Amino acid sequence: MYARRRHQYFAMMGTCITLFVLAWGVVRLWSVPVAVGMCVVAMVIPPVAAMIANRRGPDDRWWDDPSGDPKSDEWWDELDGKKRRL
Repeated sequence: MYARRRHQYFAMMGTCITLFVLAWGVVRLWSVPVAVGMCVVAMVIPPVAAMIANRRGPDDRWWDDPSGDPKSDEWWDELDGKKRRL
């Protein structure tokens, strides 16, 4: 799951860079409004790519990882009904 998200992220960011380079290197010679539109589309891609890269899959276990704070972990374990072994 992690590799697929990583590949999607890099593909989207590569598309973003390609859009910027093509917009101001090639397309602006024929149409500045189209080049600006391409940049607007490229501007939206990085936040979407970050959301895709950071989303949790069904196989990812993050809710039961210890936080590092013993008091907080003890409190959460008590709420979850878990018995802590000392």
